[in-house]
Amino acid sequence: MEHTSQPRNALRELGVLFITLMLFWVMLVGTLATDTLLIGALVSLSVALLYRDGLSFFTEFRATPAAFVAGIRFYAYFFIKLAQSNLRLAAIVLSPDLPVNPGIVKVRTGLKSRMGRLMLANSITLTPGTLSVELDGEWLYVHCVTVGSLDTERATEEIAAGFERFLEVMYG
Repeated sequence: MEHTSQPRNALRELGVLFITLMLFWVMLVGTLATDTLLIGALVSLSVALLYRDGLSFFTEFRATPAAFVAGIRFYAYFFIKLAQSNLRLAAIVLSPDLPVNPGIVKVRTGLKSRMGRLMLANSITLTPGTLSVELDGEWLYVHCVTVGSLDTERATEEIAAGFERFLEVMYG
């Protein structure tokens, strides 16, 4: 039984990747013309076959009502953090004394899934003033324009904990 579920799971992941790529294709080209969809299907299938181990947003997603609610709350939280970070970085840039204290801090993530960790690293990187430098197991190294704390627990709370509480529900 274990042996047969492995190919089925790989086929499912291939299908999820193909569908995700096709959705991006349709959004990119903005048309449902048959020839365009055919080209998109060919390109999406080729990429999906070449990158079978690649991650899609839906890979490892827990399709439960709580996960969908957490997804909506995650994006709301992300956009709030994005706005706050933009304002904070603008204030730093516009300040005459340019109060920067750059450095790399070590953050611990409790997320177990690859996609959850990837979403965390990307969310941190997309937030102005921070850049995920390396993800090594449970450790995430983040470059900050202004380092708040070098203490791992405090840095984790400041940088990652807000995102993690939603990603844990979505991905585990």
